[in-house]
Amino acid sequence: MSITHYEDVPAQHFENDSVKGVSGRVLVGKKDGASNFCMRLFEVSPGGYSPRHSHEWEHEIFVHHGNGMVFWGEDWKPVRAGNAIFIPGGMTHQIKNTGDAPLVFICLIPAGPPEL
Repeated sequence: MSITHYEDVPAQHFENDSVKGVSGRVLVGKKDGASNFCMRLFEVSPGGYSPRHSHEWEHEIFVHHGNGMVFWGEDWKPVRAGNAIFIPGGMTHQIKNTGDAPLVFICLIPAGPPEL
């Protein structure tokens, strides 16, 4: 068992041609002995976005704070704090912050893919 406060986990910042204003933290993963899942917390700055991508594994997202949009296949869908999102494997997706405050969400992925 492990108990960690998210602020005690160093954030990794992402900024390049395909991603803007995103930081991620692995809250529960291999280092904790988790053999089935990885729990990550992402913060997207106002105007920021994740890269548009797809991969073979599914993931589940819970929006904790803020407002944004999720690119889902070929359409953008609005999301806000309290929304739960399921993204199946193989689906092209992207998340962007459309609000004035950070967009904060938890993302679960299966063990095996890179944790960040």
